[in-house]
Amino acid sequence: MAERWFIKNRRADYKQISNKYGISELMSKLIINRDITDNELIKSYISPDFDKLHNPREMKDLEKAVEILRDKINSKKKIRIVGDYDVDGVISVYILYTALKKCNANVDYEIPDRIKDGYGINVNIIKQAKEDGIDTILTCDNGISAIEPIKYAKDMGITVIVTDHHDIPFIEDENKIRKFISSSADAIINPKQKECEYKFKQLCGAGVALKLVEVLYEELNIDKKECYKFIEFLAIATVCDVVDLVDENRIFVKKGLEFINHTTNLGLQELIRECEMNGKTLSVYHLGFIIGPCINACGRLDSAKKGLKLLISEEEEEANKLAKELVKLNEERKDMTMKGVETAIEIVEKDNIIKDKVFVIYIPDIHESLAGIIAGRIREKYNVPTLVITKSESGAKGSGRSIEEYNMFEEIIKCKDLLGNFGGHPMAAGFSLKEENIDEFRNRLNDNTTLKDEDLLRKITIDCALPLDSINYELINDLERLEPFGKANSKPLFAEKNINLLKATILGKNRNVLKFKLKTKLSKALDAIYFGDIHEFEEAITDKYGKEELQKLYDGVYNDVIIDLVFYPSINEYNGNTSMQIVIQNYR
Repeated sequence: MAERWFIKNRRADYKQISNKYGISELMSKLIINRDITDNELIKSYISPDFDKLHNPREMKDLEKAVEILRDKINSKKKIRIVGDYDVDGVISVYILYTALKKCNANVDYEIPDRIKDGYGINVNIIKQAKEDGIDTILTCDNGISAIEPIKYAKDMGITVIVTDHHDIPFIEDENKIRKFISSSADAIINPKQKECEYKFKQLCGAGVALKLVEVLYEELNIDKKECYKFIEFLAIATVCDVVDLVDENRIFVKKGLEFINHTTNLGLQELIRECEMNGKTLSVYHLGFIIGPCINACGRLDSAKKGLKLLISEEEEEANKLAKELVKLNEERKDMTMKGVETAIEIVEKDNIIKDKVFVIYIPDIHESLAGIIAGRIREKYNVPTLVITKSESGAKGSGRSIEEYNMFEEIIKCKDLLGNFGGHPMAAGFSLKEENIDEFRNRLNDNTTLKDEDLLRKITIDCALPLDSINYELINDLERLEPFGKANSKPLFAEKNINLLKATILGKNRNVLKFKLKTKLSKALDAIYFGDIHEFEEAITDKYGKEELQKLYDGVYNDVIIDLVFYPSINEYNGNTSMQIVIQNYR
């Protein structure tokens, strides 16, 4: 696939930054490249410690909510937490439920069913709460846009506290002027509110929940260290909800990884064992691609309450049984996803959708909870904004994933006359519509779009040119200090031109890894490894240099192959030996 390579060229006095903060000039450049330019933020980035967390009392309505909760706890009123069925939602419930129990509250929880209830608190949940004698509803990771349901709850005489991190809903007048709307809840905690003066706006739902608990514990004289016990769970939610890994989120994930590697939570211990990760040092990858998806799978294919029960379970036998169920559900989810992706590719290639700038793919029989994952995989493969639609009980439901150049939420708003419910943000959206409107929806998104062909070329953003000869252990250790990597703190990428390839070898039990010996400009040999498509690499070399040169490369004899590389340096540990290598991301 064609690519555009860019080098970030941010102007700054790297020498001055390097001296001021006691870091190398390369580190300074990488930090500025990630838009971390504020003095406090740079300090927090270099040493992400608890002392860099912000004061939760600055969050609008937070002290008010704590006051209400304290009153309800003392008078033994029934409190019900209403969460969401994804990882962030489940962990938000876990944090609030465990904390309120510790405060001796009379508390239980409810998580909507993804298929039956859909997202967020609704009238049925409120009716049930009223029947069960609930006095106070506390939402987490949802509630900011539940204007009608909350009005209904208030009319029923229920106290409502909202904790959420989603965008604030608005209505547009005829001049496209947006007026933000809020519900009649007794307290609304969400850092994204205009009136909220909290310094960091990018917390996930569980992050907002933790801030509430922090002050609740302070007011009830519970030691702050008790609050930090939730950080390992918050790290999972922060990674899985794909929020910016800077500022407080960076602290939560960095510290959370330290804690989770020594977790005493029975459910997590069993899940780690079931996923065959015992003895491994868990990283962001394990949270985002192994632990998170297992918790998510129950919300997709069964009930999210299973994931929550695992985290709160105190019996080894129960924890083991639940962990096994979660892993099994995730395996099912993986199989179903793979089949869905294959079907989607077939539709794109055969139905001429491949020519579209925005893919709208209708697969009636996939599980509706997988539409978003499949859309994400198709977007990765083709680098095209993708919306996957499936049949639902009441028509059709869809989920979309976008690219940086396309604000998906704004684009689907233009088609709102064709849609039932819809919501989202620039990079993702969810919606429902009638089956007969799908073709019109596809046509309109494609007719309206201002995307050009070059917008759909994959963009490779390089931090700076880095001669292979300047790679050493000190530089690699410096790069490790930038971890954990994720959204808004991407793994650093470097490039060098005109590199001689001395030898190539195919490795791995599935023969899916390429190992190279490279020659640096100072004629030193350096190892490199590539995890991409080997067949594509062979074709590219053959097209440019011919079959013979490719063969020479595999034979390790003198050849004419010279390429440009995008890479990051790493340490290879094998059989007790350590050596430097580069991991190749892209070539041309």
